[in-house]
Amino acid sequence: MTELPGLDLGRLAAHLGKGPLTGELIPGGRSNLTYRVTDGQDRWVLRRPPLGHVLATAHDMTREHRVIAALADTAVPVPRVELLCTDTEVLGAPFYLMEEVAGVALRDPDQCAWLTPAGATALAERLVDVLADLHAVDPESVGLGDFGRPEGFLKRQVARWGKQLDASRSRDLEGIDDLRDRLAERVPESTRATIIHGDYRLDNVLVTQDPLGISAVLDWEMATLGDPLADVGLLHVYWHGLGIAKDPITGTVPSLPGFPSADELVARYANRTGADVSGFGWYIAFGYFKLAVILEGIHYRYTTGKTVGAGFSQLGALTLPLVRQGLLAIKEY
Repeated sequence: MTELPGLDLGRLAAHLGKGPLTGELIPGGRSNLTYRVTDGQDRWVLRRPPLGHVLATAHDMTREHRVIAALADTAVPVPRVELLCTDTEVLGAPFYLMEEVAGVALRDPDQCAWLTPAGATALAERLVDVLADLHAVDPESVGLGDFGRPEGFLKRQVARWGKQLDASRSRDLEGIDDLRDRLAERVPESTRATIIHGDYRLDNVLVTQDPLGISAVLDWEMATLGDPLADVGLLHVYWHGLGIAKDPITGTVPSLPGFPSADELVARYANRTGADVSGFGWYIAFGYFKLAVILEGIHYRYTTGKTVGAGFSQLGALTLPLVRQGLLAIKEY
């Protein structure tokens, strides 16, 4: 396509000194917009914020670019970043370009016909190990020592996502304020502070078939310094989902033969890192709350005509089931 919402290819070509350019929206993202762009010779991936209702700090391209660049020489697989543009005259918002990396984001069982049960087990283990590798990176050593404020991280996270909920609130959501209050009342003491991804899940990595592995971790918009168990809790949420058939949260890929359970992923992480997961129910509940708020924000943008792409119309129906799962998890904590 030569024109796409949120991507003025003419302005982009002039800014890059390339052209003419063509591009396409890469589907699957629920927040920031991702496009594949080419001049017929070179190919890039472009990331920019959503078109409307952008909350402060929620879609910071500079931070996302910075963390990917910082991790380039670590054990964490990331794309090579090519350009950061903070001039909003080009596309109406800051954006960055990165290399296009081989691999597929697995979102649907139809993409996994090649994956054997043994391969599924190995892939899940690699997914956990990459997260453990990220949490093992010394922030100071890669120039990210000032990337966040670890002290009081969990308390601020509950407050931040509560504030984001209030900014996106357009309807009654039974139980969500109760969940927020219970999380705030029971915030655990963090024992470690690391670089965290903030939205780590299977379909935020690119998977290669031969050799089987993970070629890149994507979507770093929520990265910061904080409690690494927040990443693990959200991974558990994405893996377990709503606990129903054809789960819209997990995409049903983790239910394929060979994939371990969400609890087994947590156990592998604990064995790999030595993390204490005895109070892990809080982190699971927080993951459900955070995802509920994210989807409610997307629902708000959808109802106001500020989303691009297909598949957004049903997301608003998931908020309350996520809240219910969060309340179950916090009761067990």
